[in-house]
Amino acid sequence: MTTPTWHGTKGGATSRRTSLASVLAFSLVAGACQEPVELTLPTVEEVTNSYASVAELDEVAINGNVAMVVVRQSADQLRRGGTLWARVGPYIYLFSEETRGLFRDYTGLAGVRVVTRVSGGTTVGNALLKRDELTDVLWRRSLNISGLARRDGTERITLLEDLIFWGEDHTEFEYNERYARRR
Repeated sequence: MTTPTWHGTKGGATSRRTSLASVLAFSLVAGACQEPVELTLPTVEEVTNSYASVAELDEVAINGNVAMVVVRQSADQLRRGGTLWARVGPYIYLFSEETRGLFRDYTGLAGVRVVTRVSGGTTVGNALLKRDELTDVLWRRSLNISGLARRDGTERITLLEDLIFWGEDHTEFEYNERYARRR
C-alpha cells in the first residue's frame, strides 16, 4: 500500500493556501453579482386580513420590519385555564399558516410578534418569532404541534404544554407574572 505524498517543498503548502484563497475570493465575487432581492413588508391591512378569520384582533402594527398582532384573550379562558392558557396564548396564533404565509410573501419581514391581552388592555403574554428561526421541517413540526393543541388541547392538556415548550424553545417570549406565575 502506498501512502500519498505531497511533492514539493514550502511552495506546495503555499500554493494550496493560494488556491483556497482564490476559491474563496471567487465565491465572494460570484455571490456579489447576484440580483438583489427586493425586500417587501406587509401593510397593517394585509396583516389584519391574514389573522382576521382566526383571532379577535385588538391591534395590528408594523414596527420597523416586525409585524405585531395583538389578540384579545378572554378573562374567562384565563380563569378556567390559569397559567397554562396564559402561557399558550401567543403560540396558538404564532405557529400558524397565517404567520408562515406572511414570512413567505413578504421577504423584508424579519419577525412576527403576537401579544395577548385581556379586555382591559393588560398584556398577558407576548412572543416574537424571527424569520429564520424555523426551517421548512421545523415549520411543519410547528404547525402539527399547534394544530393538535388547537383541536384537542382542551381534552388533552399535554398538547398545550407541548406547544408552550416548543414556543419557548423557538421564540423570545415574556409573560405577565399576574397571569403566568413560574413554578
